[in-house]
Amino acid sequence: MTSNLSTVAPTFESLESALKHFFGYDRFRSGQKPIIEAALENRDQLVIMPTGGGKSLCFQLPALLRPGLTVVVSPLIALMQDQVQALHDNGIGATFINSTLSGNQVRQREAGILSGHIKLLYLAPERLLGEGFLPFLDRVHEQTRILSFAIDEAHCVSEWGHDFRPEYRQLRGLRRRYPTVPMMALTATATERVRQDILQQLGLKSPTVHVASFNRPNLFYEIRPKQKQSYVELLKLVKQTPGSGIIYCLSRKKVDEITFRLQQDGIEALPYHAGLADGKRAEHQNRFIRDDVRVMVATIAFGMGINKPDVRFVIHYDLPRNLESYYQESGRAGRDGEAARCTFFFSYGDVKSVDYLIAQKVDPQTGEPLEEEQQIARQQLRQVIDYAEGTDCRRRIQLAYFGERFEGSCGNCDNCLNPKPMQDWTIEAQKFLSCVARCKERFGMKYIVDVLRGSKDKRILQNGHDQLSTYGIGRDRTADEWRLLGRSLLHQGLVDETSDGYSILRLNPLSWDILRKQRSVYVAAPPQSKTTLPEDGGLRADMEALFDRLRSLRKQVADEQSVPPYVVFADSSLRLMAQQQPQNLEEFAQISGVGSYKRDQYGQRFIEAIRQFCEEQGIPLRDLSPIVAAEPAPATPPLLARTHFYTLELHQQNLTPFEIAEKRKLSINTIYDHLELLVQAGQSVQLNQLVDLERQTVIQQAIATVGDASLRVIREHVGESYDYIEIRLVRAQWRSSKN
Repeated sequence: MTSNLSTVAPTFESLESALKHFFGYDRFRSGQKPIIEAALENRDQLVIMPTGGGKSLCFQLPALLRPGLTVVVSPLIALMQDQVQALHDNGIGATFINSTLSGNQVRQREAGILSGHIKLLYLAPERLLGEGFLPFLDRVHEQTRILSFAIDEAHCVSEWGHDFRPEYRQLRGLRRRYPTVPMMALTATATERVRQDILQQLGLKSPTVHVASFNRPNLFYEIRPKQKQSYVELLKLVKQTPGSGIIYCLSRKKVDEITFRLQQDGIEALPYHAGLADGKRAEHQNRFIRDDVRVMVATIAFGMGINKPDVRFVIHYDLPRNLESYYQESGRAGRDGEAARCTFFFSYGDVKSVDYLIAQKVDPQTGEPLEEEQQIARQQLRQVIDYAEGTDCRRRIQLAYFGERFEGSCGNCDNCLNPKPMQDWTIEAQKFLSCVARCKERFGMKYIVDVLRGSKDKRILQNGHDQLSTYGIGRDRTADEWRLLGRSLLHQGLVDETSDGYSILRLNPLSWDILRKQRSVYVAAPPQSKTTLPEDGGLRADMEALFDRLRSLRKQVADEQSVPPYVVFADSSLRLMAQQQPQNLEEFAQISGVGSYKRDQYGQRFIEAIRQFCEEQGIPLRDLSPIVAAEPAPATPPLLARTHFYTLELHQQNLTPFEIAEKRKLSINTIYDHLELLVQAGQSVQLNQLVDLERQTVIQQAIATVGDASLRVIREHVGESYDYIEIRLVRAQWRSSKN
């Protein structure tokens, strides 16, 4: 128990008990707890934590443990709305104010803030710093206290970041206006240069800097050559990888083309790019988030506002612009910590396309080329090419870009799963690094390779480098081999490179270890075979069947409440339910991701589904006591959503359940779940078309005798010739008649 927590929230024995109460998790993720403890001590902080690492919790939990309002700066409307919805689903007071609200709605929310009922307020930087809003914020600070500012996506502050936004620069004004209010800046990606820029621009005072590992061990990374038949390979990947996915393309035209081809091949896919109307983009994004469509094909305009944790694959069909963007975009896969796949189709033709786009960087006033920006962009492009061509562990290359060393093999990328023969290139490395040193660490890789191979280039002769002892000592190796060595030295952190667009090689302490013969260098040979993804043990077949049923129920609940399915429960929570099969509320509350609010909100329906599955499979029930919530609500007809009414419409057109499932591309179990809810809600379902009238009568008599609580007991009474589906439908009608 921390001293902070004991003084402000005595009802919680520890931070862990508060975490379980509000969010349903038993333990913190790596790095979260010290950040939360520092927040409770009112420290300024810079938090660098990869996508899926749990950044939001770092400011959300402290906001709930002390009086006052936490103001969260978020760059996109979709992002803030998504986080507020997730907080509401945990019973937490949070709101946003943005351009989607009417004046009356804004005033209502402001009143809620002043009353102290709201703990977290989400705003865009433009709204926060607007002249009309700051006076209101002053009132909040006087009446209820501004507890802290959380600056999400803080890399937008820096012009060196991959998504610089000038309006973020103005946030420094918060420090001048509220000098005693602590500030927490958070981002998933930031090089050392970007970190320093964030600290300076926001004016953080004696900040604690937390840099979590950028390693995402659940993500599988692979590079595939992009060829004429790559679409066939893409289609196979989509079909073989279950769950939702994102496919990134460079142009709107390519997005539309790939979307059309996928749709023609039976894949539920939608496009997303700046050429679509705002309303259409929002509709497509919403359908993807709510699992109404499986695949989003998009330009890089899509993703920053997406908080969907269960994306199972991200495919870059075209070249990403830089490694930071690639890490961010591919990192939208597997945010829930479950296994996910990241595939990058690499083509030298795409390099020309990106280089053309770089050449278009000109001053809008004069039309003159922005040479410095172009230089930096071309260096970043070369780093992407180096990554694609690299034979080292993909993680080692990615993490080295962010200044993090990774030793050994990750075991979850194409290069590590198909290890190439390692060759001792220590002597070659000594030659290479010696050449860097003798050239006074003032040149890039191409120049060093040219000196080693004895080039007669004019610059080399003018600089007198043809007189160096290292001139021409590398003629026994090809230029490609020397570049392979140079890339490997960079990826292994054995030499450094400047990041200002000029790519100058610099020696570091490890470089000198090699030159002093205190360290050996091994380089992987070029790849010899195709990569196969390691098999995922997954769940047993019966557990997978229950997992699928719980996913279906989660989708129903989400549709009823008009929220994304992951807001109800994460995939990881459903997998634990499928494994542990909790059969009462006490057991259900022990599942990670089930807090007090969700236990009371959803417990009955999910436990009933689990017990129903166990009955059907002949799995003994551990607890036959009735499922009773802490405060049982009166029985009401189930809430229906658009998806249920679409099933009803098709049913009324005399389609069979199997025909409906085929038409809607849903499982037959989902369709029967829909029909059961429709019957119980008193909708016009023709039960006689689904269950023979005589069999209905027998089931009704059994329910009248043994009650409607247990499907297993009803089936034992009517006999095994009756299946659970027809018993469920008749029971639904019985319950409807009793409402």
